[in-house]
Amino acid sequence: MKRTDLILWGGTGTSLILIVLLLRKIDISSLGDALSRLDIRYLAAAVLLTFVSYWLRAVRWRYLLINQGSLPLSSLYSSVIIGYMANNLFPARLGEVIRAWMLAERERLQTPAVFASLVIDRLFDGFSVMLMLAGVLLTLSLPPGMEKTAALLRTGGASMLIFYVIVIIFLALLKLYPDRTIILLDILMRPFPSGFGKKIISMTDSFMSGISLSFKIIDLFAVIVSSALIWLTATLPIHLILTGFDIHLPLAASFFIMVLLVFAVMVPAAPGYIGTYHLACYTGLSAFGLTDNQSVSIALVIHGIGFFPVTLAGLYYLWKQGLSLGRLRKQAASGGD
Repeated sequence: MKRTDLILWGGTGTSLILIVLLLRKIDISSLGDALSRLDIRYLAAAVLLTFVSYWLRAVRWRYLLINQGSLPLSSLYSSVIIGYMANNLFPARLGEVIRAWMLAERERLQTPAVFASLVIDRLFDGFSVMLMLAGVLLTLSLPPGMEKTAALLRTGGASMLIFYVIVIIFLALLKLYPDRTIILLDILMRPFPSGFGKKIISMTDSFMSGISLSFKIIDLFAVIVSSALIWLTATLPIHLILTGFDIHLPLAASFFIMVLLVFAVMVPAAPGYIGTYHLACYTGLSAFGLTDNQSVSIALVIHGIGFFPVTLAGLYYLWKQGLSLGRLRKQAASGGD
């Protein structure tokens, strides 16, 4: 069985278990009534802001690839949308590979440069999430009974910090001492199967040749500002949905829920993060005294605005470019070659 198939079946099993556990907590007959309380105007605003967040991702990606030329935002944006659609429909976050391949194919870019830009893209996301987590822990007084969750978040944040610092040190060494770093990596890979080690070294060589981040102050400033705006516009929809349900919590509570969601999507699940996403959202909402029906209703809506609009938009861009889901999956499975 292929690795992606194992991830798909394992993730699907996890999702089914979590969905069953959530359904046992609610009264299905009352769920519709809870959903009917949502003010549709706030839902529309939340969907709009979600697409603004995707557009800002295209803006940041443009600056991460600025040394490759002035890329049109239309190509970057459609690639981002198709990538997020693919994450919703395919397992193992294949959308990341797909959006890199889409942009490289459309703009005739070197694939290693595009993949390298996405690694840097994720680094900025990681540090943004850690700043959010720090802000939440410093400014938000979590309700009683959330001590274990706070401890887990601190542990997760510390682990993420250590991981990203190691990655940054590794990237700096690759940039300053490429030959020595490859030799060191070869030594570290010796305990592993030779095929795995060779693949890692080959990928590192390819990645190293693709690093083209601009270190101009104005470009770095644009990346940092867009990163902050990306996560602000990704979190505000949570706040809008809460308000649409006539639930008024501080904005920090929405950031707290967003942090939980970020950690949740790291857990293997069915495509679209079904189950893990809902449980994380439900856990965060329940902490603030919301009923089970309220929490599940809001979790369904928040997941829905991150799933259905971008999936439909991605299918539109796919049709517009004359591509099919089958071809996308084939490209992702082959690593975008």
